[in-house]
Amino acid sequence: MELSETIEAIPQFGVCEAGTPYSVRPCAFGIAVNDGGHIALVRIARETYVNWDLPGGMIDPGESEAEALAREFCEETGWTVTPGALVARAEQFTITRTGERRRNQCGFFLCELGAMNGGKIEDDHELVWLDPHEALTRLRHPAAAWAVTQWLRMGRVCGSP
Repeated sequence: MELSETIEAIPQFGVCEAGTPYSVRPCAFGIAVNDGGHIALVRIARETYVNWDLPGGMIDPGESEAEALAREFCEETGWTVTPGALVARAEQFTITRTGERRRNQCGFFLCELGAMNGGKIEDDHELVWLDPHEALTRLRHPAAAWAVTQWLRMGRVCGSP
């Protein structure tokens, strides 16, 4: 390796138990900002718990990160988005309520909001606009909170309607 080359490590969050298989799950999440400087989160309310996530999710086979992010954002919020610059990459090790072990390989992207198109299909997801610092305290996954922190450090904001 030449001295001018750098190796950028992808940070990992959560607990990975050695010798235990985790299913790899490529994901894409969006950081969308409104004119007031608030970022989009989805509040997921189920019978026994409430979680807060960045809009986005799993990349289906054959989809690009941008396609998956646009689809997932719309399914969760009803808004169309145009994915933009990559903010960060991270891995999040999780165990689902059913005991499935996942290794989410996440890309976090700036997003420009388009229009509300009524394409929301996830009834338990509610779009909520929060101050980025409050969002950091609510986000379920440390990888997402880390990505928002990276975005804040960049000092970049995308416009929206």
